[in-house]
Amino acid sequence: MSDDHDHEPIALQPVVLSGGSGTRLWPLSREKYPKQLLQLMGQDSLLQATLRRVDGTEGVSLAPPMVVCNEEYRFVVAEQLRLIGQHGHIVLEPCGRNTAPALTLAALAAQKEGADPVLLVMPADHVITDLAAFQTVVSHGAELAQAGAVVTFGITPDAPETGYGYIQVSKAPDASGKLGHGRLIARFVEKPDLVTAQGYLDDGGYLWNSGLFMLRASVWLTALDKCRPDVLAACRSAWVTAQVDGDFTRVGREAFAASPSDSIDYAVMERLAGARVIAGLPPGVVLPLSAGWSDLGAWDALWKVMPKDAQGNATQGDVLLHDCHETLAMSEQRLVACVGVRDLVVVETADAILVAHKAKTQDVKKIVDALKSQGRAEGSIHRKVFRPWGWYDGVDAGERFQVKRIVVKPGAALSLQMHHHRAEHWIVVSGTARVTCGEQTFLLSENQSTFIPLGTRHRLENPGRVELEMVEVQSGAYLGEDDIVRFEDVYGR
Repeated sequence: MSDDHDHEPIALQPVVLSGGSGTRLWPLSREKYPKQLLQLMGQDSLLQATLRRVDGTEGVSLAPPMVVCNEEYRFVVAEQLRLIGQHGHIVLEPCGRNTAPALTLAALAAQKEGADPVLLVMPADHVITDLAAFQTVVSHGAELAQAGAVVTFGITPDAPETGYGYIQVSKAPDASGKLGHGRLIARFVEKPDLVTAQGYLDDGGYLWNSGLFMLRASVWLTALDKCRPDVLAACRSAWVTAQVDGDFTRVGREAFAASPSDSIDYAVMERLAGARVIAGLPPGVVLPLSAGWSDLGAWDALWKVMPKDAQGNATQGDVLLHDCHETLAMSEQRLVACVGVRDLVVVETADAILVAHKAKTQDVKKIVDALKSQGRAEGSIHRKVFRPWGWYDGVDAGERFQVKRIVVKPGAALSLQMHHHRAEHWIVVSGTARVTCGEQTFLLSENQSTFIPLGTRHRLENPGRVELEMVEVQSGAYLGEDDIVRFEDVYGR
């Protein structure tokens, strides 16, 4: 006689898709530093919370996580993994091609040395507040996926939400008797209007489409070969020329760029539902999930999952409210004070402030589009910019000058570089700097400074065990970040 404890744990490969830009959460989320890298709920970023979410799941043997992300923020992703003690596999997308090609790269990577784990596919920007409920459903989903099923999670709706797609579950009974709480998928439906969404809620046979999936790597590749062989061929071609670069795997740029852009839903899942099931492939299975889920698609979604006061207000940072109701107010640097307002979103950052009605937060993307069309940096980067060696913050700027606060991590070094159009003054605030200026190399300590003439090769390093903090004053005719000629760079830029 045996029980569940006698079974071998199922090999589970967490796959985190971290390619979105999150423009509807501007000004906190920007193209070069999107929402999944932000601490919107607690001390962890959304990415870090996603990585921790499966820790302790019963019945599975967890592999180190795999993150598929944009090349632009590879170093920040690696640093965020390091900070929580995770040393995963980071696969870089040379360009955005949506979730189906991203998952295909992950499936190809997971099959090394003949392995065929169950992939738990999770977007990096979701919030789940009930981890125990989530892990219970993951354990059940792992058993179904191990047996060859294609599994997705459907969120039990509590409102007629128009911002999500829906999954209609099949009313036909499970003839196999093996699905447990799972239900066969009848069809996927697009985001509805309010009347249709209310009908779905009243019907009881519809779930929100979460974008969470579980299936074996081989099952995904087989399904994709039948549904979108062009996507699979492009990804295989890109994978053949993949190269390992430190923590990162880089795939062939041209081959991957040739892949059509398609989502997991459109490419495969919708073709495994109801009457559309393709011969030779398993039907899609949906597991209902009630675990405090949100995809944080816009500011109103964040307000819903944040803790609130008695008046329904949610706040973060230095915020004072008087006679306010149902309002979200967030501050990064300055005091934000709101008086007598209702249903507002107020978000302050170092270089931008958003004020929006909570019912109109989906339209924030239009502001980002306008910023990009005007060529304004606020649409894509923060004033504080992260680099593999640390970060810098543009404190002040004017005609022919710019002031930056620079922090360099212990043991890190900027590239050996030169500028055609600017000179730089460096003042050490704390820590120790090793400076290369022309043919000289010397140390600077607190309150010491140096001058880097225009056109001179130079490098800044932190040889110490604590962070190096300094102030840089740039002066010259052109101060853009593209005026950098790199001669040596440990980060391969």
